[in-house]
Formats: sequence, structure tokens, C-alpha cells
Amino acid sequence: MFLGAALTDYLDGRLARSRGQVTRLGQLLDPIADKLLISAALISLVENQLAPAWAVVIIIGREFAVTGLRSIAAVEGVVISASKMGKFKMLAQVVTVALLIVSSVGGQPPVANFGKPFPAIEFWSVPELRMAWQHLVAGGPTTGNDWQVLLYTAGRAMLWLVVISACTSMYGYFSSFYRAMVNHKEAQPEPQKAQVRTT
Repeated sequence: MFLGAALTDYLDGRLARSRGQVTRLGQLLDPIADKLLISAALISLVENQLAPAWAVVIIIGREFAVTGLRSIAAVEGVVISASKMGKFKMLAQVVTVALLIVSSVGGQPPVANFGKPFPAIEFWSVPELRMAWQHLVAGGPTTGNDWQVLLYTAGRAMLWLVVISACTSMYGYFSSFYRAMVNHKEAQPEPQKAQVRTT
């Protein structure tokens, strides 16, 4: 369902661009639809302990910041379109969420890790991952659970890429906003000052 929603959102934008039907309203609403889709998926992942809350807070916080920035720009008559880094972040988010959902077991992580949370960096310390990797590399029988552990680890690693690209693209949007506002103000004619004659 998630992949279907993401695919239709992508096809909608591509179809509008190919037919030359891109509107200012569409440029403003399309990113909002993306943010709603991703935010809902990420929050559900946190609820099911499939993703860490700190990463989701950073990603969703970035979405709110960029949306607010675009709203301010729209009030000033400036439209900030999606950047290449922003589109890459969206693609990375879709892949990450899909990996975490597919790898879950009954909506829960496929690793127990002795009751400890899945590490943010030291993935190799998880016993289930070491065993799954050993089965894959040694050419032994790789079970379905092994693949779930490997996919889950790939999803958690991709989450780092999403966080980094989110922060990078946010910086790019703020820079674009600053340049656009400076150019917008320079393009506006200065109000003429009334001349006062003295006798």
C-alpha cells in the first residue's frame, strides 16, 4: 500500500510535467502530499519499534521547517521548487520505509538483540545480524529470517542516508530562499520620496 501511494504520487508529478500542466498550486501541494505520506509511515515505524524516534524527529522536523519556509516564500510571491537533493531524499525515504516494513515480523523488528534497542551505528554487534551474514557469506542455508534481518539492517543503514540528505537539502532550501528573497526585493522598484519645497 505504501509503495502504491508513493508510485502514484511520482506518476502524478511526472504526468503533469510531461503535459505541461504544472501549476503554482501543484508546486505547493505536491511536497505537502509527500510529507504527509512519509510522516505517517515514519510515525507508524516508531510506534512498532522499527525506527528510532530521534531520526524520525529530525526528518519530520525538517519537513515542517521547509514547509514553513515555502509558505513564507509564497506570501512574498516566490515559489521554491523541489531541489535535486530533496528528490533524492524522497527516493531514499521511500526505499528505507519499504525495507523496514518488508523486513518486519508481525509488525516488530526481526532482531531481539537480547532485549536491547537496535544500535544506531554498531550494527555488527547484533547477534542475529552476525549469524545471518555468516550464513550468506559462508554459502550455508540462508533462511527467511536471515533475509529479514539483512533487509532490516539495510533499512536502518539507509535511515542514516535519509537523515543526512534531509539536513543537506534543508540547508539548500534555506539558501535558495535567501537568494530568492534578495533578488525579489532588488527587483521591486523603490518608492519615490516626496519632494518638499522650501520658500
